[in-house]
Amino acid sequence: MKIQEFQKLIEAIYYQRDAERGVPLTFTWFVEEVGELAKEIRKHPRDMERLREEFADVFAWLATLASLLNVDLADAAQIYANGCPKCKDTPCCC
Repeated sequence: MKIQEFQKLIEAIYYQRDAERGVPLTFTWFVEEVGELAKEIRKHPRDMERLREEFADVFAWLATLASLLNVDLADAAQIYANGCPKCKDTPCCC
């Protein structure tokens, strides 16, 4: 699935509820999900299925925040299309 397709899917599933919640509270949920991802990353041994789920949750909350703020994630990702946005190198040398 392409990033733009994923963002549209998340909009179809959650946009109305997230819009009612508003950006500040939706951002709080996003940060909580990042915290859950951090906990899974720190675990040894890692439960790879749980880790996969946490990455998906973080990506979904990021997508819904982008939608609420009228940011196209696929367009935003283009900032990195030519390497590091500052030095333009791959790998980054700055």
